[in-house]
Amino acid sequence: MMVSPFALSKYFLFIYSLFSFTVTNCLLFVPPTKCHENESRALLQFKERFVINKSSSYNPFSYPKMASWNATSDCCSWDGIECDEHTNLVINIDLSSSHIYGTMDANSTLFHLKHLQSLDLADNHFNYSQIPSRIGELSQLRYLNLSRTYFSGEIPQQISHLSKLLSLDLSGAFVSLLPVNLLSLKISTLRSLIQNSTDLEVFRANYVTISSSVPHTFTNLTSLQQVSLYHCELYGEFPPGIFHLPNLRYLNLGNNQNLIGKFPDFHSSSQITTLELDSTSFYGTLPASIGNLNSLNRLSIAYSKFSGSVPSFRNLTQLKFVDIAANKFKGDISSFLQNLTKLSTLRIGFNEFTTETFSWICKLSGINDLRLEFVNIGHEIPFCFTNLTQLSILSLYQSNLSGQIPTWIMNLTNLASLDLGKNNLQGEIPNSLFELENLETVSVMSNLLEGELELNKFLKLKVLVRVELCFNKLSLISGKNPSNASLSKIQGLGLGLSNLSEFPHLIQDLTELSYIYMPYNNVSSFPSWLWRKTSLRSLIVSHNSLIGKIDPQICNLNSLMLLDLSFNNLSGTVPSCLGSSSKLLRILVLKGNKLTGPFPETYTKTSDLRMIDLSNNNLQGQLPRALLNIRMLEYIDVSYNQINDSFPCWLGTLPELKVVALHHNHLYGSIGCPTSCKFPKLHIIDLSHNQLSGSLPSKTIQNWKSMEASNESQLQYQYYTVFDYQMLVRFSVLKDGSYRYSFALCNKGTTLVYENLQEFYNLIVINLSSNKFSGEIPNVIGDLTGLVLLNLSNNMLSGNIPSSFGKLSNLETLDVSLNTLSGKIPLQLQELTFLSHFNVSFNNLSGPIPQNMQFATFPDSSFEGNQELCVNPSVNKCKEDGGLPFVPPSTSDDDIKSGIFIELDWKVVLIGYGGGLLVGLALGSSFHREIFAWLKRVCFMKLS
Repeated sequence: MMVSPFALSKYFLFIYSLFSFTVTNCLLFVPPTKCHENESRALLQFKERFVINKSSSYNPFSYPKMASWNATSDCCSWDGIECDEHTNLVINIDLSSSHIYGTMDANSTLFHLKHLQSLDLADNHFNYSQIPSRIGELSQLRYLNLSRTYFSGEIPQQISHLSKLLSLDLSGAFVSLLPVNLLSLKISTLRSLIQNSTDLEVFRANYVTISSSVPHTFTNLTSLQQVSLYHCELYGEFPPGIFHLPNLRYLNLGNNQNLIGKFPDFHSSSQITTLELDSTSFYGTLPASIGNLNSLNRLSIAYSKFSGSVPSFRNLTQLKFVDIAANKFKGDISSFLQNLTKLSTLRIGFNEFTTETFSWICKLSGINDLRLEFVNIGHEIPFCFTNLTQLSILSLYQSNLSGQIPTWIMNLTNLASLDLGKNNLQGEIPNSLFELENLETVSVMSNLLEGELELNKFLKLKVLVRVELCFNKLSLISGKNPSNASLSKIQGLGLGLSNLSEFPHLIQDLTELSYIYMPYNNVSSFPSWLWRKTSLRSLIVSHNSLIGKIDPQICNLNSLMLLDLSFNNLSGTVPSCLGSSSKLLRILVLKGNKLTGPFPETYTKTSDLRMIDLSNNNLQGQLPRALLNIRMLEYIDVSYNQINDSFPCWLGTLPELKVVALHHNHLYGSIGCPTSCKFPKLHIIDLSHNQLSGSLPSKTIQNWKSMEASNESQLQYQYYTVFDYQMLVRFSVLKDGSYRYSFALCNKGTTLVYENLQEFYNLIVINLSSNKFSGEIPNVIGDLTGLVLLNLSNNMLSGNIPSSFGKLSNLETLDVSLNTLSGKIPLQLQELTFLSHFNVSFNNLSGPIPQNMQFATFPDSSFEGNQELCVNPSVNKCKEDGGLPFVPPSTSDDDIKSGIFIELDWKVVLIGYGGGLLVGLALGSSFHREIFAWLKRVCFMKLS
């Protein structure tokens, strides 16, 4: 059969195409290769260097991504790993929120992965190690996220070698649930980074200490979209050109109190959506051109220095969040509220707005977060608030409200958070409050509310998480064991000063309870069931009537972070397990009891204690060397005990120790320390009223470098929240949710109780009074330029008052009385403009007393007991007007040791939050049980 050429050609083409298809597909379907063996090995070795610890990540949805890694599977399929689809080289690593705990160093095999383009290690715990300088070898990186990783120290200069970076996040970690500065960034490194990474789009360095002005070269980064430099200790004038970067959308400069600037005229082409400048020194009026920011949806400039009237925001129709609280704005705010139909959050408190404008607030029907704190409403809650039907957060904290809690509040059916704290509200809590079925947090603390209140009523609120009833005139009724308490979601109970004589029964069945605050009640014992509340994170039962021994079963509370049983009548020994049972315990306060025996000796290397206060007890023996295991210890106070030991130089190796209070004990010997014991962050050292002797060691004092510091991050203490982290994020309750250090100090002839020491982070103190120190005062003390109080009185010091003291420009108190000092009062002391308490009495000083305005304010008693000291500079007049001779009072050695060598007019002063509250009471010559009895009647340990 003949086949036509046309048919043959068609057949040939078919066979050829079939062959081509088969060959091509054979080539395409080459079996995929696994990831490179050396990279797989490097990742597994990286994994082996760390442990999995759930508490290392705060994200509630976190999980251990590395747990599933194993050598039998392809690393490109591992959780958190992405490989290039062509080369199978590892290019992306996302181990964020992976429960990683451990130290990373230069030997980390992570740096073998040279092709990495993205590295995300956020929300893990790298145990305060430094960021290895080898990070600069990952030259292909475009995205680097090291936020909340617990790295510490200086960010290596090599990070500026990453020239391809598009996004860099170095933001600080959440230490004790609150971010603090662990990292620092040299300005030279920042400038190099800006110069080399010219394509940078996102730069975040929140809670990184920069301590510099903002480089103008930021204006060269035309691709920059997000800049976040919150709490970086920035200062100087902010470059206005950054506001005009063409792609800028997000700018956060908050909490840089010394950063100065003004808003420029904004262009209509601006794409800015977020401006956060709260707690800065930005000043001036808001320009009318702010109305050009058509994309703006978040404006936060609270606690700054803006003034004048607020211009119209009528064009800012995208605004959802406005916080302009605590400035000097005045006038009518109704004009700027018009057209803000999307506004959901409004915070305008602590300004000078007229109260008539509240009617405009009531028209914002879509608002769900309203905070008028400090606004001084000065009357009852406006009835028109009932129109705010979408309201979920209402905070009228400290707004000078009076009258009763209105019953119409039950109309706000969406309300999730209600804060009426610190007002003058009276009457009973209305039953309508218990009809708000969406209520999650409620605070009526510090009012004048009264009447009996059955706690079980709060069980009606099915989603309630936190209740604050402290410091009213309420009488809380515990009631019987409620059957539905186990279904409650209550995590926090604030029941201070509530006429309680026992722990409320409902606590027993609150399965999620983590916070109990019950000071200033009359509770005498703990119920046995309390030790089964393993969810407890915070237990504060101070200023009660607790008696007997501390039950060792308290150590069953292995989630406890904060324990305060101060000012009770507890006896017996301190359970040794408190230092080892809970790896989470950070605050231990047992002061003002009758505890005896040795100082507890069991502290493991996993201990996370930051504060130990066992003052005013009867503890004996030595301080245990096991305290060296507590590497993050910041505060130790064992004053007013019977500690018999030499000066614990070894404490000076603890890297975070800031407060050492050992006064009124039986310490002996010298205080000279080896050079390895530097006390690198020492703020306060009080060794007064002991039997220490020898000379004041210059080399030891020279090592106290932090007393020279002006760097805010080196001086700041930490805050410790007593609430759950998620609750903090949801409702921003930081203002009344943190535990604050309280410290008693003799200053200016007065015993000061610094109730909130964190607010006085620049308080630098040396108190070595009432010991047996001899020899000359070292000149090197003059180099400790941060000193605020220096007390060397009642010793056996000789020689001159060092002229170097004239360099102590922050000094407020100088007391060298009751020594054998000679020579003249240095004229350099006239330069100390902050000096308000000065005492050189009962020495052998001679010559004229300086006569500048500062010295003219000091009483004659500051100079008495110096035979050759005189007022008039004339030599003859000096001899004629010779001062009172030094005639020691007739006292025994025991009197001298006990600190009553001379009779002082002691007072107690309570320094309140924000430095506002001063309460004085003369108490004779002793700061001991009488003071504590008085303190027990005064509510100075408040949460606000």
